[in-house]
Amino acid sequence: MLQKGAILLLMLMGAMTAFGQKTARDYLRSGNKLYQDSLFVKAEVDYRKALDQDPKSADAMYNLGNALLMQQKAKEAMEQYEAASRVETDKAKLAQIYHNMGVILQSSKQYPQCIEAYKQSLRRNPKDNETRYNLALAQKLLKDQQQQQQNQDQQQQKQDQQQDDKQQQQEKDRQDQQNKNQQQQQQQQQDQMSKQNAEQLLNAVMQDEKNVQDKVKKAIQMSGKKLEKDW
Repeated sequence: MLQKGAILLLMLMGAMTAFGQKTARDYLRSGNKLYQDSLFVKAEVDYRKALDQDPKSADAMYNLGNALLMQQKAKEAMEQYEAASRVETDKAKLAQIYHNMGVILQSSKQYPQCIEAYKQSLRRNPKDNETRYNLALAQKLLKDQQQQQQNQDQQQQKQDQQQDDKQQQQEKDRQDQQNKNQQQQQQQQQDQMSKQNAEQLLNAVMQDEKNVQDKVKKAIQMSGKKLEKDW
């Protein structure tokens, strides 16, 4: 059986343990102080500890996103902002979350998504002039980007057309040269055939003339023999 003094001692020890354990709010406060002192890495550690204590803390997610963003960890910061946007219900805080998401998207030139984030922010806080300015700037940058892309597409189409025209001209020149070569070959064949025909005709005429001469000589010889007999 425990004595009253022992029970009191146990109660005091339990109270000290409970008093010494930090809560999510405690880690948020210490993280915020570190953040204000520009100790972003240490602030990140405390914000993560706050999340360990309260995984659904939108404040811890948002503050952790800020600490990560200050360390140039935009992708990880975006993940925290997106997580916070799914659990946060306060309009003013949601407006700031979407604003920061828009800043990250704008820095990576994802202007359509950036514009949507700024619009989401203004829906929660229509009086935020900074977000309104960022939205107008993002819309202009998107227009410039689209115009630049259009110019590049037109230039590419022009280059492609020039390349097609060049290939077509090369094919035409090749075909013309091929036709020319074929015509030259045909003309050479015709000339060769004409020469052969002329030689054949000449040989035939010469042969006919030789045959005629042979016949004449033979006829003369035959006539001479007959005259000798008559005499």
